[in-house]
Amino acid sequence: MLAPTDIQLLLARTESFAAQAFECASAADADAAIDETLWAEFHRSGLAMAAFPTSLGGLGLIESNSQSDLCTVLRLLGAGDLSTARLIEGHINAIALVCRYGTAAQQASLAADVRSGALAAVWGAEDAAGLKIVRQGNHDELRGRKILASGAGFVTQPIVTAKSGDDQYMFLLRIAPDHPVDLSGWTAQGMRSTATGAIDLTGMRVGPDEQVGAAGDFMRQPYLSGGAWRFCAAHLGAMERLVDLFRHHLVARGRGEDPYQLQRIAACVAAARTARFWVEEAARRFGSEADAETIVAFANMTRMVTERSALDIMENVQRGVGLLAFIRPDPIERICRDLATYLRQPVPDLAMSNAARAWLNSSLPVGEF
Repeated sequence: MLAPTDIQLLLARTESFAAQAFECASAADADAAIDETLWAEFHRSGLAMAAFPTSLGGLGLIESNSQSDLCTVLRLLGAGDLSTARLIEGHINAIALVCRYGTAAQQASLAADVRSGALAAVWGAEDAAGLKIVRQGNHDELRGRKILASGAGFVTQPIVTAKSGDDQYMFLLRIAPDHPVDLSGWTAQGMRSTATGAIDLTGMRVGPDEQVGAAGDFMRQPYLSGGAWRFCAAHLGAMERLVDLFRHHLVARGRGEDPYQLQRIAACVAAARTARFWVEEAARRFGSEADAETIVAFANMTRMVTERSALDIMENVQRGVGLLAFIRPDPIERICRDLATYLRQPVPDLAMSNAARAWLNSSLPVGEF
């Protein structure tokens, strides 16, 4: 018998970690905080380092030929707990940006910090004032804040975007654990334990050591929009978990032969499988040599398909289970809240229309788009 590969071992550890996250999710939702023991397990499992190249002690999950494995990881995490999956997806995205645009010294530094227990993130959202780069004497520093920053209060290595004039730059910061954050505005119905808040970065010095890449790199395609498949993979995991819980509910109560319930479960399975086909293909294309426009268009269409599938599954599960699906601490109730919240990604109408326009302007048959 062949020994399991490093990736096979990672997937097994991911499945175990996701099961632990699922068990902890109800308490995390009630407390609006993920227990530190789960983050300790995240590091022990090897997941924290897995995205880095092998030369830095990782397994290369961000590399082009590993996107299908990364898709599986994110899907398993989404089935465990969407809040945890959201934070880990941000951690992986930060590593990808540093490894794509950063210097060798920045990559090695981030890898060392993560190996020592740090969590990374990407904080791009800001208020109307924005985050600016200002000159103070002989150095540059930041002025302003970031909003909707997931992991505020325990993420210590975030990538933030900031502007100087019309140019946007990325900076990899070191945030002290006791840096003030404001979580009071995070009153969303779901994703409660993501610690999403505002953080004022005014006065933080930035320079060549912190700057990642060049002006405009953060918005570069296909990486910005084409990478949307990653959060779709987390959504997919939650959808599959809901369908499994629905089946368990029907079987446990002897309602599996009800024709209307059979209709609902069939619709759920079809929707989940449809989303999986799209998400896995979007991941494959993201790692391919296809042109940027095609990758982005398919990812945008995947967003639309995933959202529609998730909404259909939630409706069928809630109708099939009834009032129990709305009562805490039933996991169906929490997962539906989290999924409905996490589905609200930026500019969905623009993503849909851009995808449709890309196909209209192409000469490809629909089956080959």
